[in-house]
Amino acid sequence: MQNSVYKVIGVMSGTSLDGIDLAVLVFTFQNQKWTYTIQESATVGYSADWVVKLKEAVSYSESRLKELNKNYTELLAKVIRDFISRHDIQEIDAVCSHGHTILHQPEKGFTLQIGNLPEIAALIHQKVVCDFRVQDVELGGQGAPLVPIGDRLLFSEYDYCLNLGGFSNVSFEENGERIAFDISPVNTVLNFYAGKLGYDYDDKGKLAAQGTVSEALLAELNALPFYRKQYPKSLGFEFVKETIFPIIELYPITAEAVLRTFTEHIAFQIAEALPVKKGKLLVTGGGAYNDFLIALLKGHLPDMTIAIPDPKTIEFKEALIFGLLGVLKLRNEVNVLASVTGARYNHSSGRIYDIQ
Repeated sequence: MQNSVYKVIGVMSGTSLDGIDLAVLVFTFQNQKWTYTIQESATVGYSADWVVKLKEAVSYSESRLKELNKNYTELLAKVIRDFISRHDIQEIDAVCSHGHTILHQPEKGFTLQIGNLPEIAALIHQKVVCDFRVQDVELGGQGAPLVPIGDRLLFSEYDYCLNLGGFSNVSFEENGERIAFDISPVNTVLNFYAGKLGYDYDDKGKLAAQGTVSEALLAELNALPFYRKQYPKSLGFEFVKETIFPIIELYPITAEAVLRTFTEHIAFQIAEALPVKKGKLLVTGGGAYNDFLIALLKGHLPDMTIAIPDPKTIEFKEALIFGLLGVLKLRNEVNVLASVTGARYNHSSGRIYDIQ
């Protein structure tokens, strides 16, 4: 008989490079329904050196990527060990870790999340479930987004679940299937231009609020072919580096104007992406704290009830859901939906590394 209660640590590092999110999670399966509790949690920031490495790694050679993967696995293991020690965490079923995405090119049959090497289990002395994206790409899927199974199982009371992280993505039910896709870049761009003004990020959107919209830039961004593509579709940092930044740099405008224009672009694309413009929309991810972006979103979606949950759910939702993906993998149950990724069939993805 399978367990009905699982205690795991969810670990997530996103493309916005805010740091490594860790959360102690308790999942309970009762009456055919999953519920959760987020216990201890923390975000461990990257050193300046690691931020540079992770930004530049998209251009690394294969040998440099191998070395980076080894070094990052060691860094991640240390962060997890320190978290376990600091909170005196006992008797967990597994550490469920996403790793950090460096390359994501599903159209070429390739995705790379570093920090998922087998030796991580020995380094942290725990069972590890990780590397959730590779199998889906091998099955012809996008390998992303993977969060929607968690939206279906944990947040079914909402019509839409929107995450505002490095990129925006949304999931919802349509004709009995879960649909999900990436919408546009968010903090990968906003953080970069806030950095030009000496800030790590645009706190509550105050910098963007000081700028003026460049209508020409906004029109060019909104005309990008990606936004007309049908789902399933997903984005990686390559899109920002190769497409978004070169377009923005053609415009001789202030960083505040870029932030203002791009924040408008984000809100517009989110509203465009939702097939029905009313209902209940759950917003999580760091962008949920961007008051200016949320205000613009409300302006574009006047008939939508926008719900922003408690801070732990906002900040650790992805760690929470990768924890759930790990639990589903331990149970050999479906944790990736073909309707979302475009894979040939639903499947139970991820690798399990036991302590040797």
